[in-house]
Amino acid sequence: MSEARSPGSTAALLPQTPPAGGPAAGPGGPPSAEMDPVEYTLRKRLPRKLPKRRNDVYVNMKTDFRAQLARCQKLLEGSGGGHREICVHGLGLAINRAINIALQLQAGSQGALQLAANTSTVELVDDLEPDDPDEAGEPMTRTRNNSAIHIKVYYPDPQ
Repeated sequence: MSEARSPGSTAALLPQTPPAGGPAAGPGGPPSAEMDPVEYTLRKRLPRKLPKRRNDVYVNMKTDFRAQLARCQKLLEGSGGGHREICVHGLGLAINRAINIALQLQAGSQGALQLAANTSTVELVDDLEPDDPDEAGEPMTRTRNNSAIHIKVYYPDPQ
């Protein structure tokens, strides 16, 4: 498979054709369909976000971990009393980071904070754009699923 990368693209996709004299299917898979030999550039769209509230934190892998942790601490402590709860959201690779942030917040509060985690599956849409507009390839879209976590970090009500 040949690869072509352009700025902003994550990968290029080529339809695979079996090697001459080789089997048409991979191990345990169905035979591959023959397609036009047009290269496509994969462009990942941003995920659809939940409604943004003041106490929502969307964790990603590009921002520094300590900066994201400090933002969460600032929301909880706040000069005006802060929030009694925040919601830390992580998608895909950022799930581990979201969990780590929530656990760091709980450890830093000497057990005063509690956690409630929910998982979900988010449908993402990718655009496949042909690299060569002169070819007969048309832009396509595809959907895929990705895991997400939503962690509620909160002070329990005093009883």
